[in-house]
Amino acid sequence: MPKLKILVTRRWPEAVEAALHKKYDVTLNTSDGALSQDDFRIALSAYDAILPTVTDKIGSKVFDVKKPRTRILGNYGVGYSHIDMTSAKAVGIVVSNTPDVLSNCTADIAITLMLMTARRAGEGEREVRRGNWTGWRPTHLVGTQMTGKTLGIIGFGRIGREVAKRAHYGFNMKIVVQNRSKIKSEVLIKTNARQLNSINDLLDVSDFISIHCPGGDENRHLFSSKQFERMKNSAILINTARGEVVDDDALVAALHEKKIRAVGLDVFNGEPNIHAGLMDYENAVLLPHLGSATQETREAMGFRVLDNLDDFFGGKEPRDRVV
Repeated sequence: MPKLKILVTRRWPEAVEAALHKKYDVTLNTSDGALSQDDFRIALSAYDAILPTVTDKIGSKVFDVKKPRTRILGNYGVGYSHIDMTSAKAVGIVVSNTPDVLSNCTADIAITLMLMTARRAGEGEREVRRGNWTGWRPTHLVGTQMTGKTLGIIGFGRIGREVAKRAHYGFNMKIVVQNRSKIKSEVLIKTNARQLNSINDLLDVSDFISIHCPGGDENRHLFSSKQFERMKNSAILINTARGEVVDDDALVAALHEKKIRAVGLDVFNGEPNIHAGLMDYENAVLLPHLGSATQETREAMGFRVLDNLDDFFGGKEPRDRVV
């Protein structure tokens, strides 16, 4: 019996690609570049499963195919706002994701960005590399400390909770959270967190704000001019969720007008393109979407996709089905 045909849209860790080859007829995108909408439309008629990533923009036009062969999109990642879920469901295509396995490393990156912005580490590293450092002095690159400050977390799911653990137990930070649903008291008590009623309430009291809510139209520009006006001038914004959650124009204006102390970003609108205005500010720490970038996590993500494929083609409900 011939193997099912699978398209992997970007290069994955070797161990995962090898495991896929053992079970399926796998086509790899050896160029490792983002596929076009037309590429995906063609692929829907040629493959039993497609394994996309966050770099793949799979809009409604992709699904305008008569009787697609593809039965499942095994998304490599937690977020799936890059896929038009309504259209996928309309043509009967299942979508799965990879929760759980990247919570720790994404939380680590959020803490990394907090430290880099608070202690001006990016500025200092660039100064040393440029040969501009003239030595220690009392007023040089003075930042702010994290210890004892208030951290506001927007979206208290798996990643948000891991950030809270690191911040509370590692830096004795006070944790406040805003979440669209009520968080159980037994979850909040683990980090002495308080759930607030609104984002405005959170902005009023937070020294650091870390975004961990889903992307997509629901939360597009959740942070815009009004939110930056509400933040403390000394506050720092961190985004490791999705680029579209923050209005870039409003963010650049907030930096220019010194409405916030700094920003740390690991995600951007229209990646890999970055708003040119962000490049003008030393207090903007910009990382190239490193949230899940550890060998252990990237392999675990791939094997989680493989588990979902095995479930689906084995006649079971995929363990991480989202539509």
